[in-house]
Amino acid sequence: MKKIIGIIVMSLMVNALIPSVSYAYGWGYKKGANNEPPEVGKYGDILAQYGGYYIDDSEEKVVYFTFDNGYEEGYTAGILDVLKEENVPATFFVTGHYVRSVPDLIKRMVNEGHIIGNHSDQHPDFTNLTKEGFKEELENLDRAVESLTGIKKLQYVRPPRGVFNEETIKWANELGYIHMFWSLAFVDWHSDQNKGWESAYQQVMDQVHPGAVILLHTVSEDNAKAIVHLIKGLREQGYTFKSIDDLVLKNLVPKPVLGF
Repeated sequence: MKKIIGIIVMSLMVNALIPSVSYAYGWGYKKGANNEPPEVGKYGDILAQYGGYYIDDSEEKVVYFTFDNGYEEGYTAGILDVLKEENVPATFFVTGHYVRSVPDLIKRMVNEGHIIGNHSDQHPDFTNLTKEGFKEELENLDRAVESLTGIKKLQYVRPPRGVFNEETIKWANELGYIHMFWSLAFVDWHSDQNKGWESAYQQVMDQVHPGAVILLHTVSEDNAKAIVHLIKGLREQGYTFKSIDDLVLKNLVPKPVLGF
């Protein structure tokens, strides 16, 4: 009997270490044209059911700058200079490596009014983690940011490489995080494949649409040089810039009830 109980206990322990969902989605979409948003298919339904954002669907001419920061190539300070000069808010989704390697930049982001987002501590595939491992990844990053800024908990999470499933979104919800994906991006994370700022500028302008959540990487010299031109070009087209806090708060306000 003791042997049978031991086998059962060991089985339960092993199962607790294995994610209960084995499939994964990689965030993606069909690009829109003529200032139309992308088509995200079933992913939009998943976010509608389980929570999360990738776009501002109010149709207002507003865009949201977000940056993913896994390591530093020397361009982020210049991007921050432009954002400050142009009075544009942004969100920086950072990893543990980034926080620990460039603490002064993290402090500067916060001091200049930007949002720090959770991009995980070690940049794993969330769908390969147990719930406890998922929790540890996010909380370790939170603690690293707290030690520098005093912010106890980050509100937004962006899964590494955009990999997710229904369960990881539910786990995030239970832990008090909001998933923030994107509706505009391009291949800009290869720091050794620069094409000139005009290329980055055109990629964004060709895809931009009302309510765009724009994903950029600060390791790109092209992006660093393009950011000031993007801000000016988007303003010329009538766009304004807001924080993702504004996006979430907008959706928390009850919609007016039409009278009969």
